[in-house]
Formats: sequence, C-alpha cells, structure tokens
Amino acid sequence: MSRAGWPARAGERLDALLAAEECAALLVVAKSGSDPDIAPFVRGAQLGRSLVVAPRGAAPRLGFFTPMEREEAAATGLDLLTPERLEVARFAGERPAPGAFLAGVLGAALAGSGVASGRIALAGHPAAGELLAAVRILEGEGWTFADGNGLVRRFRQEKVAWEVVEARRVAAATCEAFHRLASRLAAAREVAGQLHEGGEPLTVARLRREVALVCAEHGLEQPSGNLIAPGEEGGVPHNTGTPERVLRPGETLIVDLFPKGLLYADCTRTFCVGPVPEAVAAAHAAVAEALALAHREARPGRRGWDLQEATCAFLAGRGYPTPVTHPGTLRGYVHGLGHGVGHELHESPAFTKQAGAEGVLGVGDLVTLEPGLYEPGEGGYGIRLEDMVWFGPDGPENLTPLPYDLDPAAWAR
Repeated sequence: MSRAGWPARAGERLDALLAAEECAALLVVAKSGSDPDIAPFVRGAQLGRSLVVAPRGAAPRLGFFTPMEREEAAATGLDLLTPERLEVARFAGERPAPGAFLAGVLGAALAGSGVASGRIALAGHPAAGELLAAVRILEGEGWTFADGNGLVRRFRQEKVAWEVVEARRVAAATCEAFHRLASRLAAAREVAGQLHEGGEPLTVARLRREVALVCAEHGLEQPSGNLIAPGEEGGVPHNTGTPERVLRPGETLIVDLFPKGLLYADCTRTFCVGPVPEAVAAAHAAVAEALALAHREARPGRRGWDLQEATCAFLAGRGYPTPVTHPGTLRGYVHGLGHGVGHELHESPAFTKQAGAEGVLGVGDLVTLEPGLYEPGEGGYGIRLEDMVWFGPDGPENLTPLPYDLDPAAWAR
C-alpha cells in the first residue's frame, strides 16, 4: 500500500521508534505469518516463510518466498516483494547454504525497499543459526544490525482499530466459555463427597472439553492450553489442573482461560460449589476489593509497578503476605498484578519494578488486572480474579465484564 494507505498513527509511531534507535528500517524475518513480530503487519494472512521491510518514512513491504502464497500476501494490502523481486529461485541455486541463501533474499528485500545500506532494526523469530550466518554476510555488504524485537514490542503495545475489534471478539468468546462452565458447575450435585453432573463425576477434563467446544465454535485456538485447577492444585498459581481430578464441594476452582484468535484474550474467575469455607470467603472478598481498586487506579500515565505496590499495600493490610512484605512468598499474594496482552499472551506494558518506559500505561494499551491469594498444600485454595482492559480514547473498557461470584448459580441470576 502507499504511505497514504498505511495507518498514519501506526506509521508515525514506528518512525519515531526507528529514529530513537537511529535505524534506517525495520526488518522482520519470520518462519510464518503467526510470528508475533510480523502478525501486526499481515493481519492473519496464512503465510509461511516471510519478511517485512519497513523503511523509516515509508510504508512497510511484505516479502514472501513462494508464489503459492501470492493471494494470501495480496490480502494484507501491503506493497509486495514477490519471490521474483526477492530472486528466491536464483539465490536457491547459487547459494545453497541456508545462511547464504537468506542473506541474498534479505539483501534483495532491503535494496528493493530503498535501503541500500545503514543500521537495521532486526526482529522476528526465525532459525537463529541461519539468521546469524546471514547477518554476518550482510554486515560485509554495508548494513549493520540492532535488536528490533524490543522495538516491535513497543510498537505492538498500542493497539490499532482492527486489533481492538479482534480483542473484543476473542474476549466475548472467552466470556461465553465461562458462562458455559458456570452452568455445568451450577447443575452439579454432591455424591459421596464428590461433584457429579449429568450422572457422571465432574472432572477437570470434562470442563476442559466444554472450553474446547466453545473455542472451536468461534475459530479460536488454545496454543498455551488453560488452567482449570481445583482446591490444593489452585494453591499454586500456574498449576494447570489434573485432568482426572474430580471436583469436590466446598473447594475453590480457578479457571484461567487465554484463547487466541488473531490476538489473545485472558480472563480468570474462581468458583466454589457448595458451602464456602470462612477462609475462602474472606480471601475472595479481599481479592474482589483489590481488583476493584486496580480498576479505579489503572489509567494511562500510571506505572504498572505503582498499581502493583498499591495492591500489595491493600492485601497486606488485610493480613496476607505479599511480594513487598515477604519477598519470595509462596502464600498469600505471590505474583504481579497484570501484563500486556496482544499478539503474545504476555507483552508490554510490564508491571515490574525494573520496567522503564514500557512500564507506563498508555492510551491504546490492552492489559490484564489479576490479583489473587493462594494457600498451597493439602486443604489449600487458590483465588484469582482477572479482567482484560483496553485503555481507549474515551476511557478504560473492561472486555471481560463477567460476574465475580464464587457461586456459579449466581451467574444465572
């Protein structure tokens, strides 16, 4: 597409990032169109090996390696570097070594985009050895290279219009999956100390199948799986849950779903079927209040770490250990408050103390807010409530507006 066709705001942001790094262009080298560094440019095109050259001050160009993908490439709307323009066939014959072949193609892509020399921000996730060999060759031909992965992470932080639409779609499907699970849990009955539903023991695997069905109905994948962790398993934040584990009344059930369409969504709720233990009720109330506090405080211009410190102060005031009061704790509040979401499940902005500019929330950011409390070991519990929020120009928008109730029956009221 022409410079006029490339979204102005995206072009301005990318140019500013390249200028700050004193780079003439961004070069993304990818094994497929699903590489998170190339995905913002190709918008879901089903591509194999591919590349993007984005010269400073000009629209990006998409390079692809086989004419079989010409229609997928054309659908992106980008100016194209065809296999003929990249001289793929010639380099394959003259330079059979993988690194030498790639150097030829990348050199043709840069020169064909008006970048005959200069400092290049290099991004993407191709085979490391092949790329290293190619870079060494290209450095002898007038180019120098800088880390571009961090630059692309900063570029991806502010979501553009199509990404927001897709994030809403994936989040809505995620919410549907939660409602389906809540219905199954609400229908469960105690049988000899276990939960049964539909005449069978209710297991983690049965709930996981329900989630898979919803994802399939909406064309979503679960490349990182999901977390459905009951009782003591939920006491360890990233325990995925044992498939054969039968749920029991009076225990917590953490459900953390993070499916992917063109972008990820991320949401967590905690359930408890039957009588709620006093400690669980108190912890759940504290987590719900901590999440409400985070929603009030999370605004563009705030540092993620400042929100984390506020969450720690609140939960410490309720008597729970936190990373601030008890560094390295495995009980109480043990993790960060949130993270960015997008083409990767975890991306900028960061909520860490060490984060610099990438730790400041901005308009267009898509983030999670997810306080939790944990008691590992036998008889333990896990409680986490997580929303995904987009900071739009008119204010924050919660893309996962689900109930927070422990009782799944309350979801139908």
